[in-house]
Amino acid sequence: MTWRLHPDVSTVDTDYGTVLLNGSDGRYWQLNATASLAFRALVEGSTVQETTERLMASFDVDESRARADVEQLMASLQQAKVVQQA
Repeated sequence: MTWRLHPDVSTVDTDYGTVLLNGSDGRYWQLNATASLAFRALVEGSTVQETTERLMASFDVDESRARADVEQLMASLQQAKVVQQA
C-alpha cells in the first residue's frame, strides 16, 4: 500500500519532528521524531515492513511495537484526511 499527502496538507520539518497543516480547515498535527520518520518513509514509497525496519534501526523498539505504531499512525492520519492511499 502506498500513501500520499492529501493535496490540502502542507508539511514543515522542525527540530522536534514534522508539522502537518491542513490548509482547508486550519487543523494541524505535530509529529515527534519517531512519527516523523515513519510518516516520511511511507509517503516517500516505503512499505510498512521497510518503515518498521527503519524505526527499529533508529530507535530502541521491537518489531511488533514498531509495526503497530506505524499502522496506528497512518490509520489516524488517514481518518483525519491528512493522507490518502495512492
